[in-house]
Amino acid sequence: MESAGADGREDANSATDELRPPQGAGAEPAVSGRYVADLIAAIHDSADKLARGHTSRGDLKILSRTLRELRYAFKVFAPYRRKRKVAVFGSARTTPGDACFKQALEFGRRMAECGWFVVTGAGGGIMEAGHQGAGRENSMGLNILLPFEQATNPVVAGDPKLVHMKYFFTRKLVFVKESNAICLLPGGFGTLDEGLEVLTLLQTGKRDMVPVVFLDQPGGTYWRSFMDFVSRHLLGGGMIAAQDRSLLKVTDKVDEAVAEIRCFFRIYHSMRYVREKTVFRLNAPPDKTALERIGDEFSGILAKGGFSIRGPLSAERDEPELAHLPRLVFHFNRRDFGRLRQLIDWLNAHVEIGGGAARFAAGAGPDDSSESTTTCPDSEQPDE
Repeated sequence: MESAGADGREDANSATDELRPPQGAGAEPAVSGRYVADLIAAIHDSADKLARGHTSRGDLKILSRTLRELRYAFKVFAPYRRKRKVAVFGSARTTPGDACFKQALEFGRRMAECGWFVVTGAGGGIMEAGHQGAGRENSMGLNILLPFEQATNPVVAGDPKLVHMKYFFTRKLVFVKESNAICLLPGGFGTLDEGLEVLTLLQTGKRDMVPVVFLDQPGGTYWRSFMDFVSRHLLGGGMIAAQDRSLLKVTDKVDEAVAEIRCFFRIYHSMRYVREKTVFRLNAPPDKTALERIGDEFSGILAKGGFSIRGPLSAERDEPELAHLPRLVFHFNRRDFGRLRQLIDWLNAHVEIGGGAARFAAGAGPDDSSESTTTCPDSEQPDE
């Protein structure tokens, strides 16, 4: 018999985990066999309900294809969960002679040099440029099956790290789940859709914080015009908060785009929610003075209590590879995500690294600490 809520509707399993992307080396948690068995049983139960509910053939085709696409995509990405990845979005129609193509190529090359994989939609234009820059060995692709315009680019064609997908929503889910950073270059409706969905997920807390860069051609106005619209209509109309602009960076310089992503992981490593607590895993802890400043400047994001430094919580036993990292623990109000991003920026700009505390996996392997040598600018924070 199907379970139902107080209003008689079927319970959609309120315990479902939110998406949490892989964070650095070895962050895929070790899950007990019993827990896995319970999840598989829940999938079987949902399938049984479909059979009993006389679900239409069309609905079953959507569900079947969705499950198969996600299962295969997860299988392809699983061996690379220890590798940091940046998703690159942009127009499929951009030609090799275009300044934006050259920007994407250089960005892909620079990120690969930093030890990162470049993940794109595997088509032409900006997607091909990002892969050209990174090279086949550092590229992954999520190709969408379309009747036009979306042949797989030659860099990743036939590569085992390439996935073909029918649905945009499954493709975007995998992009969001598997990427540790996002870079958008000018594009059409699809690029804007991808960028706005990522910002929506960050603004509402439906995924953990990641750096988002809007990269234009040198002297370009595409993203500046977009931000003018955001400031005039969204911010001016009270539809977003001033601090929400901290969720992204607009630049026309590849150096700044790369620095934005590398700086994000200088001190901040990853985050996790443990019941009411928000846990930042850090590569180095703030000292007493810095902790007091955090309490003074960011008290507005607290639901209660203050900020404390400690070791891992008992609920983090499933991630033993992160046990050595210090934690910043606090009761976040789960509302002011723009300010939460500003807290990450503050930590990266002000916390000192010492005593080898910043050794962490930044893409090239668990002993790579290249981000620790990056100088991050002072964070700019609008008043609350």
